Amino acid sequence: MGQGLSALICGTAVTSQYLAVDFQLDTPMLQSFLNYSLLCLTYTSILICRRGDGNILQILKKKWWKYFLLGLTDVQANYTVVKAYQYTTLTSIQLLDCFVIPVLMVLSWFFLKTRYRPVHYVAVGTCLVGVGAMVGADLLAGRDQGSSANILLGDGLVLISATLYAVSNVCQEYTVKNLSRVEFLGMVSLFGTLISGVQMAILEHRALANIQWNWKLMLLLAGFALCMYILYSFMPIVVRMTSATAVNLSLLTADLFSLFCGLFLFKYTFSVLYIVSLVVILVGFVMFNAVPTLTSAPPPEPEAPGPEEGDHPYQGSAFEVTCTEPACLGGGEGGDGGGRNCDPKCFMWGQPMYDQLASGEERGTRL
Repeated sequence: MGQGLSALICGTAVTSQYLAVDFQLDTPMLQSFLNYSLLCLTYTSILICRRGDGNILQILKKKWWKYFLLGLTDVQANYTVVKAYQYTTLTSIQLLDCFVIPVLMVLSWFFLKTRYRPVHYVAVGTCLVGVGAMVGADLLAGRDQGSSANILLGDGLVLISATLYAVSNVCQEYTVKNLSRVEFLGMVSLFGTLISGVQMAILEHRALANIQWNWKLMLLLAGFALCMYILYSFMPIVVRMTSATAVNLSLLTADLFSLFCGLFLFKYTFSVLYIVSLVVILVGFVMFNAVPTLTSAPPPEPEAPGPEEGDHPYQGSAFEVTCTEPACLGGGEGGDGGGRNCDPKCFMWGQPMYDQLASGEERGTRL
């Protein structure tokens, strides 16, 4: 399924390339707004129809600010990486975007209590070597590296984007494994729609006014939004089955899929290093998933103190009965039934329950 997600990212890259090259459309917030709107219509509507604690009103009362910050993080992660293409080279973006992997591992270590084994670090290193081979193939093939107007600013935007993606992915893993996928998608899409809508109105209102609408443009926008919608819908499922780190390792092949599409659609030059890169990344991904990660167990709770010396064995249990003075039931010598049903600590039972307690038949049964 991870490679299916990579194929969807490839779909968003191809449609974005056509929008930028053929229609000179530079509206990342519009594209994000369409995606969040589709998710909101689906998953937020489900939350509205739910009852009880799963209803959207109950979630907003308790956790609205958490999901607002998560939605803001997700929107800005998408925006900053798109803006980075205006300032730095494609090589820098491909290399620095891998920064999401170590950040994810650090955040998972502290917040999700995930513990990695040596083979996992080797697997991550193997995947990064594959990315290096891919970048090397781009340079040898002379692929267009895009803008280099302000490389320092562009590289900084990529690192910010990778960090924000890591934060979003860790929150996603926690939510889908402890709460629900629908709650995560419904709340993130709700705030994502609002935030991207406001940001689009502020930053892209002039670009939107100058768009020359036609059916090809609308078809490309619809294709982009559909790919993003499916990606967001299925990514939580894969994260719940594996982990956010494993999913991001599998997504490293997305650039390769885009390159393979570019060989046919945009006449990119083929290099055998692309195949080598794909194989190396897949080997690293298989290595990472072959050995399960460990989760640090919470510290054991202190044991409840046992009965102190002199306490009655049933005191504090379901069988405890108190009285103000010693009493006995039943007849017998001296009117006390021979002491059969009496307890020196002022506990008294009726005859049927006394017999059952004495034989252990009612053990575990609450009176």
